[in-house]
Formats: sequence, structure tokens, C-alpha cells
Amino acid sequence: MNVREELEARLDLGGALVNDVEVDGGSVKVVMINEVVPPDPSDDFYSGPESEYAQSAGVLFERAGTAFSSPADALAAGIYLTNAIKWPKEETAVPKELVERSIPVLEAELALFPRVEVVMLMGDVAKKCFNAVCKKRGGRNAVPSGSTYKLRSSEITYDGKRVMPSYIMTGGNIQIEKSKVQMITEDIAEVIRLIGA
Repeated sequence: MNVREELEARLDLGGALVNDVEVDGGSVKVVMINEVVPPDPSDDFYSGPESEYAQSAGVLFERAGTAFSSPADALAAGIYLTNAIKWPKEETAVPKELVERSIPVLEAELALFPRVEVVMLMGDVAKKCFNAVCKKRGGRNAVPSGSTYKLRSSEITYDGKRVMPSYIMTGGNIQIEKSKVQMITEDIAEVIRLIGA
């Protein structure tokens, strides 16, 4: 299936930037949810190997010791990457309006993958959006409040899935905050262990 075509058939995307990628929905075991789409759609995860997000993800996958080095390779191994916020942000913080507009799109996107075992939440915005989807469906947040640093060591489950809070995997900060890069790679390695990829 093509993710964008499936989502367009289910709801009015209203200009949301969603992945235009072919996926076997039943083979996806992991969904990694990053913060926000890039300002330029050609820099997103599945826009080509030279895109900014693809390169950031590839470096993290390699550092985690995986057998793949790009989002396309990860997808072939059952790991799907997406963004919580489906419209580019124009300021440092993500406006509440963008969060509210993005939640129904993220919810519909997650519904495309019935066999997910692990959801990685790459940053606080991803955690907030995923919690909103879970609260809408089941009346409660999946991830408790608290700092990612502390939550990382918790074994959080929701609806039979392991939920792993981590850090944003794209953007300039990833080049600066080496400790966060180390933690992200540890989290990715743990996901690989969990799904046996």
C-alpha cells in the first residue's frame, strides 16, 4: 500500500505532509515517531538517500549497530519512520494548533499498521501526540509525565505494544548533544533486540 494514498482515502489531509512510500502494513513491527516534518518535503525520511532526515536516521542506525543504514533499509526490516506533526513549524516551539491538526492524521497513519510491537517516541512532541491518540482511543495516556531521561529506563506498554520514549532524531541539536545521540543509539539497539531484527 502507499501510505499517502491510504490516508487520502480515509480523511481530508488538508495539506498535511505524509509519507509517499510503499509499505507492507502487516510487516511493520516498529513505528518511530519523530517530532515534525522538515520545512522542505524533499528532506523527509523517504524523500531519497540524500535527504536531511534520511541521513540523520542512517547515522543513528549505523551507530546502533544495525544491519541497515537508511530509512528504506529499516522499512524493509519492519521499521517505519514518520513525524508526529504533519505541517512544518515556523518557530522553535510547535504551536498547539499544529498539534491538534496533526493528531487525527497520526492516528489514521498508526491504524495502517496492525502488527506493531514497538512504538518509539522521538522527543516530547511525539510523546504528546501519541498520548493524545491513546487518550482518545482508550481514555488514558500511554506514557506518564516525566523527563525522557527517567522514562527511558521504564518498561512502558500500551495496548500490547512496548512504548519507548527517546529523543528527537533530526535537526541541528543532534550534532551538538552527543549524550542524546548515545542514548538514541542505545534505544534503537534495544528496539532491534526486542523485534529480533
